[in-house]
Amino acid sequence: MAAKEVLKAYKRQPLIEKRFSQFKSDFEVAPVYLKEVTRIQSLLCVYFFALMVQTLLERELRQALEASSYETIPLYPEHRACSAVITRRVLDNFDTVQRHTLSGVSGERQIFVTQLSPLQRQIVTWLGLQPRRYGR
Repeated sequence: MAAKEVLKAYKRQPLIEKRFSQFKSDFEVAPVYLKEVTRIQSLLCVYFFALMVQTLLERELRQALEASSYETIPLYPEHRACSAVITRRVLDNFDTVQRHTLSGVSGERQIFVTQLSPLQRQIVTWLGLQPRRYGR
């Protein structure tokens, strides 16, 4: 690599390390003792996909927030404003959403879904999903 490329890569190091530190905090990854190389590779692949999904979720929501009329959204506790969307806060916001299916003896099914808050509806809409599929 050229010196300029090395410097650019080095400056991104804190961002990359922050992502990997989320394994221990957000994902609560503990030591895993695997012996087979293929299993180690598989586990690392799953971790990589989890980080990729997290990064893409943040990017989609930050772009949607930027394109919207909102400057911030209330993701922090006590509904405090947040200008930089973080996946952990988004997931925490959806902790209360539940969906239950009750099957009767005669085969009929009833579906009970939590009503989404206005913020949850907005987030689901920004992700290009239909709120009615995730709640009332």
